[in-house]
Amino acid sequence: MNIKLFGITRDIVGENQLTVDTGERITTVGELKSWLFNQYPEMDKLKTLAIAVDHVYAEDQDLLSPGQEVALIPPVSGG
Repeated sequence: MNIKLFGITRDIVGENQLTVDTGERITTVGELKSWLFNQYPEMDKLKTLAIAVDHVYAEDQDLLSPGQEVALIPPVSGG
């Protein structure tokens, strides 16, 4: 699974994209978040972390399938 990273998530990981080995058996958005927080503990400090799947915000219970576009959307500030 390839995950696009933006903002602070890109800074935490140090890359624009993260590849998760298919052997990790991540089947839901919630499992992906848990895996991310275990691999990158600094992400746990974010107030919010949205995940978009195929350009739509996803909920923790949403299923993930191979080939879907996944992106991490960190909190943003605006004015």
